[in-house]
Amino acid sequence: MRLLIIIALLLGLPTLFSKAQSANSNLFEGNKNYHQGNYKAAEENYKKAVTGKKKKEAQFNLGNAQYQQKNYEDASKQYQEVISSTKDTRLKSAACYNQGNTFLEQKKWNDAITSYKESLKLDPGNQEAKYNLAYAQRMKRKEEKQKEKQKEKEKEKEKEKEDQKEKEKQKDKEKEKEKEDQNQKEKDKENQKDKEKENERKKQPMPSKLTKEQADQFLNALNQEEKKLKEKKEKGNGLPIQTDKDW
Repeated sequence: MRLLIIIALLLGLPTLFSKAQSANSNLFEGNKNYHQGNYKAAEENYKKAVTGKKKKEAQFNLGNAQYQQKNYEDASKQYQEVISSTKDTRLKSAACYNQGNTFLEQKKWNDAITSYKESLKLDPGNQEAKYNLAYAQRMKRKEEKQKEKQKEKEKEKEKEKEDQKEKEKQKDKEKEKEKEDQNQKEKDKENQKDKEKENERKKQPMPSKLTKEQADQFLNALNQEEKKLKEKKEKGNGLPIQTDKDW
């Protein structure tokens, strides 16, 4: 919390004032509005002053006014214009520092770290830049750890989903196997019933396919055959045959 409080107190650098305020009334009015907390009016005056002689100072202060209104992207552009164009080491270092603050507010840790390092190269004694650099580095590590944890959680969730899918597949397979076994049992029962019916059918006498007349003729023929056999048998049971000698 101490670092956050320090950061909050250090976010806004003092607005740079022109040595010759009378040379640019818009810059002067903008500075006045800024210190009164009227950042919108200050922004408008600084925009007008940007075309004047004190363009770099006006751009820097315009960035501050936009920053105070939480227009961090616009403020960063103004600071970048100052960084790219000025040869004033003090102003360039301050612009790098303030640009780092805009990145810090947007949680762009890498950009903030780069800006604070650039500010410290130009002004190694800038304690505020050191504090904010350390804070940005710490927040970057914290965010990276959070992302790693989040990835681990997502992996665990994905694994749980895969495990659940696998369990469901296994259950489906078991159900399908049970269904197949049940169907096979029913088929076996049907086959057994068919076999029993077939065996029962074989045991029963075959019905005659002869007509009544054919059956009567068949019986008469059997009777005649039986009668003939009986007559032959009776003939065979007659007197014994005499031999030539009788003793």
